Amino acid sequence: MDDRTRALIALSSALARGARGEWRGKLTEALEFCTPVEVEETLLQSYLFIGYPTVLQAFAIWRELQPEPASVEGDSQAQSWRQRGEAVCTTIYGGQYEQLRENVIRLHPDLEQWMLNEGYGKVLARPGLDLLTRELCIIAVLASQDAPQQLYSHLRGALQAGSTPSEVDEVVLSVVRSLPSERAQEARQLWAELRARKTTEKETSPI
Repeated sequence: MDDRTRALIALSSALARGARGEWRGKLTEALEFCTPVEVEETLLQSYLFIGYPTVLQAFAIWRELQPEPASVEGDSQAQSWRQRGEAVCTTIYGGQYEQLRENVIRLHPDLEQWMLNEGYGKVLARPGLDLLTRELCIIAVLASQDAPQQLYSHLRGALQAGSTPSEVDEVVLSVVRSLPSERAQEARQLWAELRARKTTEKETSPI
């Protein structure tokens, strides 16, 4: 794994942990290895998982380092969000894509629309950062939360997007060092279970 990816993963983990005292340092470090666009895309995608308030605060620090936005996609792509979302979601979930949609529709039909249009189409399909790096950063974010099903799905999604098991190993090991013991153990266990299931090709139902 290169220093660029490691820096974005470290930034994602700090954001998810609410470690505000680390944010400026992680942003500054990311600028040593990443383009401003890649840093901004990492910040932008985080709102899906940690909410607007935290991301707005992070962007306030980022603007002190980079006064102008590095890239703005805008609403001109809105008509293609559904198509983009379906393509990205299919890549991440593979043969479980239709089961995922059915599971989310059962929770609420609008959530399925928002997941594909907003989550995968508007945000995760944006240019500026490749899908594999996005998935590795999402692992760092979700490992800090009480979201085992979603973490499992994106651990699997990173593999679907082209990650090697050793790269996911590195992400999990680097992130859990900063987590409470219970949360760290959960992340390690989920990854161990996924590796075992991939060996036997037995998968859990996605959501």
